[in-house]
Amino acid sequence: MALSMDQIYEEILRDGGETPSKKVRETAQRFPDMIAMRYKEYGIWQETTYENFWLKSNYLGMALRHFGVSKGDSVAIHSENRPEWFIADIGIQSMGFVSVGLYPTNPSPEVKYLLSHSESKILFAEDQEQVDKALEVIDDLPGLNKIIYFEERGLYNYDHPKLMKFEEFLEIGKAEYEAYPTCVDEQLDAIEDEDLAFLVYTSGTTGPPKGSMISHGNIKWVGSQIPNFSLVKSVIATNPQFLSYLPLCHIFGRLTDLLIATHTHATINFAESIDTVQMDLVEIQPTIFPAVPRILERMHAGAMVRMKDATFLKKQLFTISMYFGNLGAERKIEKGFDDMIAKFYISIGWLLAFRTLKKKLGLSKAETAISGAAPIAPEILKFFLALGVPIFEGYGMTENCAYATGNNDEKMKLGTVGVPNHGVEIKLAEDGEILVKSPAVFKGYFKDEEATKECVDEDGWLYTGDVGVFDGEFLKIVDRKKDIIITSGGKNVSPQEIENKIKISPFIKDALVIGDKRKFLSVLIAIEFETVSNWALRKNIAHTTYRDLSEKKEVKDLVWGEILKANAETSSLEIRKFSMIPKELDHEDGEMTATQKIKRNVLMEKFSDIIEEMYS
Repeated sequence: MALSMDQIYEEILRDGGETPSKKVRETAQRFPDMIAMRYKEYGIWQETTYENFWLKSNYLGMALRHFGVSKGDSVAIHSENRPEWFIADIGIQSMGFVSVGLYPTNPSPEVKYLLSHSESKILFAEDQEQVDKALEVIDDLPGLNKIIYFEERGLYNYDHPKLMKFEEFLEIGKAEYEAYPTCVDEQLDAIEDEDLAFLVYTSGTTGPPKGSMISHGNIKWVGSQIPNFSLVKSVIATNPQFLSYLPLCHIFGRLTDLLIATHTHATINFAESIDTVQMDLVEIQPTIFPAVPRILERMHAGAMVRMKDATFLKKQLFTISMYFGNLGAERKIEKGFDDMIAKFYISIGWLLAFRTLKKKLGLSKAETAISGAAPIAPEILKFFLALGVPIFEGYGMTENCAYATGNNDEKMKLGTVGVPNHGVEIKLAEDGEILVKSPAVFKGYFKDEEATKECVDEDGWLYTGDVGVFDGEFLKIVDRKKDIIITSGGKNVSPQEIENKIKISPFIKDALVIGDKRKFLSVLIAIEFETVSNWALRKNIAHTTYRDLSEKKEVKDLVWGEILKANAETSSLEIRKFSMIPKELDHEDGEMTATQKIKRNVLMEKFSDIIEEMYS
């Protein structure tokens, strides 16, 4: 049985929001046969009902109890998105334990740090790759009692006393559950708002990651605000479908995949792998599409490149569609999303070319998308709005459960992150730093009182580290406070604004603007290898590796042309020189965070010789 949106909203208003664990239990009791999760097994979609989801979570929680995990103890999950991740997370939180997510790309030293710092007693590891990382450092983790692995492939001959198959672990929990079937319910009902639900470790762009303590009360309150999410209200009809691919150990993935999805009785579809996300999108065509800027930038770049290679007729149809789509986008922003003329313009684009394009992008049923985690160029937002898929950019951070501001179908202004969300207070410090106050503000950093005091004052104001300005009631992010460039001439420059302009190019993957205490601005460029490679092949430019391609004179000329376009469109100082980054940036090499943000300080140091050459 599917509920109407009116029924869902009545529930949320009545209950005042709940934790994901309680929502899963409630749905399992009321609609046991409702599909909770879909995943592929040998290329065939398999389904898990809410009843089965809740029962397996119960088994898992009881197994954790069997192996000595107590209320307040930490349990870690090191895996890509998959049903077992959800089962583990809900099972952990239902018992009053603390869930700790690790990025699949975390290398072994980071795994050691995170497991040690969080004092995790049990680790759920996806497969051989993640098990190997843990076993490499296990002698330094005396408090880690068990490593439970989801996939047995490659582990048949492993013989370590702390290793156990996921299925065997659940069987132990099943026996415990049958002996004490009310235990999980009792533990769940005894949880208080101040109790910790999970730790979310920051990406660690500077220094070691810090563990943000998110309470059950934090999550409940954000859940209670779902009726105020106009974008959710407008797009989720009966049988809502989500695609889970954003890292679940990141607050944004947690907010969308677990909180919003469980509150709306949605079906979560898991991407087959991180490499198949685009194909999975096309197959699933989700109702609502949460995305980070990098994903949207790649989709935009792919569409632009596809049009460059299209037939003359398709190019003309695309051009006409963009013309009417842009007219519609501009009217929606000015007149509102219910404006009939705006809808008419966008429908013309849909009939001519965009219907097919939206389907190829996997967005034919997604009338909206949510963008978070980092700013995105307004030009890309306008492209998707013209396509008929408005992207509502919001602002938040781990420390306030990613809930601070947002654009919506009632109030939207490109280039801003929207207006303060319901129940959120925002003000600017004298130096422009954004301060946020709401019941979503976290409990502090785990085992770091000093950092907590620096971040949250006595009145509950969260110091975000971001600099912003108000454009009327709309908030605009200038940049990270620590990233603002001050040139030798005293000019303040936001590198992020310029970088986003440059990254609009389908040929440029990443850009790092340099110029602090320098006479002029320069930029390090990482090319989009696949796109540039295809371009080079069409130009008969032979190449082999990424480095070889990036060193080609023709490619450098191409990149400089894209930089000049950005120069013409930015209000800041223009870029005068550039250099190519000679390798693809990688999280495991310490050059990027797990959420694909560049680590400025690392790159500045690593490529210091290239930088100095530009200024010599």
